[in-house]
Amino acid sequence: MLNFRNTGIVVILLLAALIACDVQYDISAWWYVLLAFMYSLILFYGSYYVGSNFYIPVICSADITVKQIAISFDDGPMEQYTPEILNILKEFKVPAAFFCIGSRIPGREKLLQQLHTEGHLIGNHSYSHHALFDLFSATKMQQDLQQMDATMQSVTGLKPLLLRPPYGVTNPNLAKAIRKGGYTPVGWNIRSLDTVIKNEEQLLQKVTKSIKPGSIVLFHDTSKTTLAILPSFIRHVTAQGYSIVRLDKMLNLIPYA
Repeated sequence: MLNFRNTGIVVILLLAALIACDVQYDISAWWYVLLAFMYSLILFYGSYYVGSNFYIPVICSADITVKQIAISFDDGPMEQYTPEILNILKEFKVPAAFFCIGSRIPGREKLLQQLHTEGHLIGNHSYSHHALFDLFSATKMQQDLQQMDATMQSVTGLKPLLLRPPYGVTNPNLAKAIRKGGYTPVGWNIRSLDTVIKNEEQLLQKVTKSIKPGSIVLFHDTSKTTLAILPSFIRHVTAQGYSIVRLDKMLNLIPYA
Protein backbone atom coordinates (compact mmCIF):
# COMPACT_ATOMS: atom_id res chain seq x y z
CA MET A 1 0.00 0.00 0.00
CA LEU A 2 1.40 3.38 -1.03
CA ASN A 3 1.52 5.66 1.99
CA PHE A 4 3.80 8.25 3.56
CA ARG A 5 5.61 5.82 5.87
CA ASN A 6 6.21 3.09 3.31
CA THR A 7 7.29 5.56 0.66
CA GLY A 8 9.76 7.15 3.07
CA ILE A 9 11.30 3.76 3.84
CA VAL A 10 11.66 2.91 0.15
CA VAL A 11 13.23 6.30 -0.62
CA ILE A 12 15.75 5.91 2.23
CA LEU A 13 16.70 2.46 0.95
CA LEU A 14 17.05 3.76 -2.62
CA LEU A 15 19.15 6.68 -1.39
CA ALA A 16 21.42 4.30 0.51
CA ALA A 17 21.77 2.17 -2.62
CA LEU A 18 22.62 5.26 -4.69
CA ILE A 19 25.27 6.33 -2.19
CA ALA A 20 26.79 2.86 -2.24
CA CYS A 21 26.85 2.88 -6.05
CA ASP A 22 28.30 6.37 -6.04
CA VAL A 23 31.17 5.32 -3.79
CA GLN A 24 31.83 2.24 -5.90
CA TYR A 25 31.24 3.55 -9.40
CA ASP A 26 31.08 7.37 -9.13
CA ILE A 27 27.58 7.64 -10.65
CA SER A 28 26.06 10.82 -12.07
CA ALA A 29 24.43 13.31 -9.69
CA TRP A 30 21.38 13.15 -11.95
CA TRP A 31 20.38 9.87 -10.23
CA TYR A 32 19.92 11.83 -6.99
CA VAL A 33 17.92 14.47 -8.83
CA LEU A 34 15.72 11.78 -10.37
CA LEU A 35 15.06 10.19 -6.99
CA ALA A 36 14.18 13.57 -5.46
CA PHE A 37 11.90 14.35 -8.41
CA MET A 38 10.06 11.02 -8.17
CA TYR A 39 9.64 11.45 -4.42
CA SER A 40 8.25 14.95 -4.94
CA LEU A 41 5.72 13.63 -7.47
CA ILE A 42 4.52 10.97 -5.04
CA LEU A 43 4.19 13.54 -2.23
CA PHE A 44 2.24 15.83 -4.54
CA TYR A 45 -0.12 12.99 -5.46
CA GLY A 46 -0.56 12.01 -1.82
CA SER A 47 -1.28 15.57 -0.75
CA TYR A 48 -3.60 16.77 -3.50
CA TYR A 49 -5.61 13.62 -4.29
CA VAL A 50 -7.99 13.37 -1.35
CA GLY A 51 -8.66 9.70 -1.99
CA SER A 52 -5.01 8.64 -1.97
CA ASN A 53 -5.05 7.66 1.74
CA PHE A 54 -1.38 8.59 1.66
CA TYR A 55 -1.09 10.38 5.01
CA ILE A 56 -4.33 9.25 6.62
CA PRO A 57 -7.35 7.20 5.48
CA VAL A 58 -10.05 9.47 4.03
CA ILE A 59 -13.51 8.06 3.30
CA CYS A 60 -14.47 9.05 -0.25
CA SER A 61 -17.34 6.67 -1.01
CA ALA A 62 -19.43 3.88 0.47
CA ASP A 63 -18.76 0.27 -0.44
CA ILE A 64 -22.36 -0.63 -1.21
CA THR A 65 -24.38 -2.11 -4.07
CA VAL A 66 -27.71 -0.52 -3.21
CA LYS A 67 -28.43 2.54 -5.36
CA GLN A 68 -27.75 5.25 -2.81
CA ILE A 69 -25.62 8.37 -3.04
CA ALA A 70 -24.88 11.31 -0.77
CA ILE A 71 -24.46 14.96 -1.68
CA SER A 72 -22.34 17.45 0.18
CA PHE A 73 -21.76 21.18 0.12
CA ASP A 74 -18.58 22.98 1.15
CA ASP A 75 -17.66 26.53 2.19
CA GLY A 76 -20.95 27.84 3.61
CA PRO A 77 -23.03 29.04 5.22
CA MET A 78 -23.62 32.09 3.03
CA GLU A 79 -26.72 34.23 2.62
CA GLN A 80 -26.50 34.38 -1.16
CA TYR A 81 -27.13 30.76 -2.08
CA THR A 82 -27.40 28.56 1.04
CA PRO A 83 -31.05 29.49 1.84
CA GLU A 84 -32.13 28.82 -1.75
CA ILE A 85 -30.32 25.49 -1.77
CA LEU A 86 -32.07 24.60 1.47
CA ASN A 87 -35.43 25.43 -0.13
CA ILE A 88 -34.69 23.05 -3.02
CA LEU A 89 -33.59 20.27 -0.68
CA LYS A 90 -36.73 20.77 1.39
CA GLU A 91 -38.94 20.68 -1.71
CA PHE A 92 -37.44 17.38 -2.86
CA LYS A 93 -37.13 15.99 0.68
CA VAL A 94 -33.40 15.41 0.16
CA PRO A 95 -30.87 15.46 3.04
CA ALA A 96 -27.35 16.74 2.51
CA ALA A 97 -24.08 17.28 4.34
CA PHE A 98 -22.79 20.81 4.78
CA PHE A 99 -19.09 21.15 5.63
CA CYS A 100 -19.02 24.65 7.01
CA ILE A 101 -16.29 27.22 7.49
CA GLY A 102 -16.38 28.43 11.09
CA SER A 103 -15.50 32.05 10.33
CA ARG A 104 -18.65 32.27 8.21
CA ILE A 105 -20.95 31.33 11.09
CA PRO A 106 -20.92 34.59 13.14
CA GLY A 107 -23.84 36.69 11.91
CA ARG A 108 -25.36 33.62 10.22
CA GLU A 109 -26.24 31.63 13.33
CA LYS A 110 -29.89 31.27 12.31
CA LEU A 111 -28.82 29.84 8.96
CA LEU A 112 -26.56 27.29 10.65
CA GLN A 113 -29.35 26.34 13.02
CA GLN A 114 -31.67 25.94 10.03
CA LEU A 115 -29.26 23.42 8.50
CA HIS A 116 -29.54 21.33 11.63
CA THR A 117 -33.27 21.68 12.29
CA GLU A 118 -34.08 20.74 8.69
CA GLY A 119 -32.22 17.46 9.11
CA HIS A 120 -28.94 18.12 7.33
CA LEU A 121 -25.53 17.05 8.53
CA ILE A 122 -23.03 19.73 9.55
CA GLY A 123 -19.33 18.93 9.34
CA ASN A 124 -16.07 20.73 10.08
CA HIS A 125 -14.32 22.42 7.15
CA SER A 126 -11.93 24.38 9.41
CA TYR A 127 -12.51 27.77 10.99
CA SER A 128 -10.30 29.93 8.79
CA HIS A 129 -10.03 27.98 5.52
CA HIS A 130 -6.88 30.07 5.23
CA ALA A 131 -5.04 30.11 1.90
CA LEU A 132 -1.93 28.94 3.76
CA PHE A 133 -3.75 26.41 5.95
CA ASP A 134 -1.67 23.56 4.54
CA LEU A 135 1.49 25.27 5.83
CA PHE A 136 0.21 25.52 9.41
CA SER A 137 1.84 23.45 12.13
CA ALA A 138 -0.14 20.49 13.46
CA THR A 139 -0.87 22.43 16.67
CA LYS A 140 -2.14 25.48 14.77
CA MET A 141 -4.28 23.27 12.53
CA GLN A 142 -5.81 21.55 15.54
CA GLN A 143 -6.56 24.91 17.17
CA ASP A 144 -8.22 26.08 13.96
CA LEU A 145 -10.40 22.96 13.77
CA GLN A 146 -11.29 23.23 17.46
CA GLN A 147 -12.32 26.86 16.94
CA MET A 148 -14.80 25.68 14.32
CA ASP A 149 -16.06 23.04 16.77
CA ALA A 150 -16.58 25.62 19.49
CA THR A 151 -18.35 28.05 17.16
CA MET A 152 -20.73 25.39 15.90
CA GLN A 153 -21.31 24.03 19.39
CA SER A 154 -22.26 27.48 20.67
CA VAL A 155 -25.05 27.64 18.07
CA THR A 156 -26.29 24.07 17.77
CA GLY A 157 -25.00 22.39 20.91
CA LEU A 158 -23.30 19.82 18.69
CA LYS A 159 -19.61 19.09 18.17
CA PRO A 160 -18.85 17.79 14.65
CA LEU A 161 -16.85 14.60 14.27
CA LEU A 162 -16.74 14.55 10.47
CA LEU A 163 -14.08 16.69 8.83
CA ARG A 164 -13.47 17.68 5.25
CA PRO A 165 -9.89 18.91 4.76
CA PRO A 166 -9.69 22.48 3.41
CA TYR A 167 -9.07 22.36 -0.34
CA GLY A 168 -9.10 18.55 -0.04
CA VAL A 169 -5.38 18.66 0.75
CA THR A 170 -3.78 16.38 3.33
CA ASN A 171 -0.28 16.30 4.79
CA PRO A 172 1.52 14.92 7.87
CA ASN A 173 0.54 17.91 10.05
CA LEU A 174 -3.13 17.62 9.18
CA ALA A 175 -3.03 13.87 9.74
CA LYS A 176 -1.68 14.50 13.23
CA ALA A 177 -4.31 17.18 13.96
CA ILE A 178 -7.10 14.87 12.74
CA ARG A 179 -5.95 12.01 14.96
CA LYS A 180 -5.54 14.24 18.02
CA GLY A 181 -8.94 15.81 17.44
CA GLY A 182 -10.69 12.47 16.99
CA TYR A 183 -12.17 13.42 13.62
CA THR A 184 -13.20 11.16 10.76
CA PRO A 185 -12.00 12.71 7.48
CA VAL A 186 -14.48 12.52 4.60
CA GLY A 187 -13.73 13.35 0.98
CA TRP A 188 -15.62 12.66 -2.23
CA ASN A 189 -15.37 10.59 -5.40
CA ILE A 190 -17.27 13.01 -7.64
CA ARG A 191 -15.89 16.55 -7.64
CA SER A 192 -18.27 18.90 -9.41
CA LEU A 193 -15.73 21.71 -9.97
CA ASP A 194 -18.71 24.02 -9.61
CA THR A 195 -16.45 26.86 -8.52
CA VAL A 196 -14.87 26.74 -11.99
CA ILE A 197 -17.58 25.44 -14.35
CA LYS A 198 -20.13 28.17 -15.06
CA ASN A 199 -22.00 26.41 -17.86
CA GLU A 200 -25.05 24.72 -16.34
CA GLU A 201 -25.36 21.94 -18.91
CA GLN A 202 -21.65 21.12 -18.64
CA LEU A 203 -21.82 20.98 -14.85
CA LEU A 204 -24.90 18.77 -14.84
CA GLN A 205 -23.31 16.36 -17.30
CA LYS A 206 -20.11 16.20 -15.27
CA VAL A 207 -21.77 15.30 -11.97
CA THR A 208 -24.25 12.80 -13.40
CA LYS A 209 -22.03 10.77 -15.72
CA SER A 210 -20.01 9.13 -12.94
CA ILE A 211 -22.80 8.38 -10.46
CA LYS A 212 -22.65 4.88 -9.00
CA PRO A 213 -23.79 3.25 -5.73
CA GLY A 214 -22.04 4.82 -2.75
CA SER A 215 -20.95 8.00 -4.52
CA ILE A 216 -20.25 11.17 -2.54
CA VAL A 217 -20.76 14.29 -4.65
CA LEU A 218 -18.96 17.52 -3.80
CA PHE A 219 -20.83 20.76 -4.45
CA HIS A 220 -20.43 24.25 -2.96
CA ASP A 221 -23.31 26.25 -1.51
CA THR A 222 -21.43 29.32 -2.74
CA SER A 223 -21.98 28.43 -6.40
CA LYS A 224 -24.72 30.00 -8.51
CA THR A 225 -24.31 27.23 -11.10
CA THR A 226 -24.92 24.53 -8.51
CA LEU A 227 -28.05 26.32 -7.36
CA ALA A 228 -29.27 26.39 -10.96
CA ILE A 229 -28.70 22.69 -11.72
CA LEU A 230 -29.58 21.18 -8.33
CA PRO A 231 -33.25 20.41 -9.14
CA SER A 232 -32.27 18.81 -12.46
CA PHE A 233 -29.54 16.80 -10.73
CA ILE A 234 -31.95 15.46 -8.13
CA ARG A 235 -34.54 14.58 -10.77
CA HIS A 236 -31.90 12.85 -12.90
CA VAL A 237 -30.47 10.61 -10.19
CA THR A 238 -33.87 9.68 -8.79
CA ALA A 239 -35.08 8.84 -12.31
CA GLN A 240 -32.11 6.46 -12.49
CA GLY A 241 -33.40 4.67 -9.41
CA TYR A 242 -31.06 6.27 -6.89
CA SER A 243 -32.05 7.57 -3.50
CA ILE A 244 -30.12 10.47 -1.94
CA VAL A 245 -29.38 9.75 1.71
CA ARG A 246 -27.56 11.64 4.41
CA LEU A 247 -23.83 11.13 4.31
CA ASP A 248 -23.43 9.74 7.82
CA LYS A 249 -26.27 7.26 7.24
CA MET A 250 -24.75 5.97 4.02
CA LEU A 251 -21.30 5.65 5.58
CA ASN A 252 -22.61 4.41 8.94
CA LEU A 253 -20.69 7.09 10.84
CA ILE A 254 -21.39 8.93 14.08
CA PRO A 255 -21.65 12.62 13.07
CA TYR A 256 -21.45 14.41 16.41
CA ALA A 257 -19.79 14.02 19.79
